[in-house]
Amino acid sequence: MQTNKLEPARPRPPIPTDEATPMTPNDPAGKRTSGNPATQAQLNLTVKQQREQQKQQKLAEYQRQLAKRRRTKATWWIVGSTAAVLVVGLVVASFLLTPRPVSIARGDGDGSGIRGVQTFDHTATHVEGAVDYEQTPPAGGDHNAVWLNCGVYTQPVPNENAVHALEHGAIWVTYDPARVDEAGVAALDAQLPKDYTVLSPYEGMDTPIAVSAWNAQLKVDSPDDERISEFVKAYWRNTNGPEPGAACTGALDAPGKQ
Repeated sequence: MQTNKLEPARPRPPIPTDEATPMTPNDPAGKRTSGNPATQAQLNLTVKQQREQQKQQKLAEYQRQLAKRRRTKATWWIVGSTAAVLVVGLVVASFLLTPRPVSIARGDGDGSGIRGVQTFDHTATHVEGAVDYEQTPPAGGDHNAVWLNCGVYTQPVPNENAVHALEHGAIWVTYDPARVDEAGVAALDAQLPKDYTVLSPYEGMDTPIAVSAWNAQLKVDSPDDERISEFVKAYWRNTNGPEPGAACTGALDAPGKQ
């Protein structure tokens, strides 16, 4: 009769305990942790370094933005200061370079002390049509009933209307455009009062420049001749003409008036 032998029971492996395998607790913040104090210290040091690095990065970015704002502010300050200086410079230059209006008193009609002045004795009748004048350009005589408005003209003006302006006390400055250039014309204009004067080209004169008043005339070769201003001071709005003080505006604007 067979009998079954019982094999001895095998020993079970030991159950691990906490002392054998330390448990790593869960960090509620999701940070990496370790149950080993040395390892955890290393991890903590790494996190601290990362935070410091982030702090330094933020500080560097702040300083960069601050420097940028300072540069921008400095740039605008420089631009604003430069613009202000330019504006002041333009104002000063405009003041210095802009010709000042000529201001003189009414003339006494006596130019006897001016070398080269010629005087005449003309009638002052209002007529129609063209007039044959004794002088070129005329310095008085019969004339049209409508006077020429005073001002600067770039084209020749009618004699008969310009002479009527002389009757009212105006000065008529004429120049030969073939012998006086633009700079010369500007020099003439700069010497004249802005009212009761006529400046215009005149072809066929025997002189480059003629300055005329009623019954008086001066011929010169250059706009720089000092006798021009002397003549203007003596005869501008003088009372020796037939109609002193009458208007020099409100009538005829000839072609080319500026």
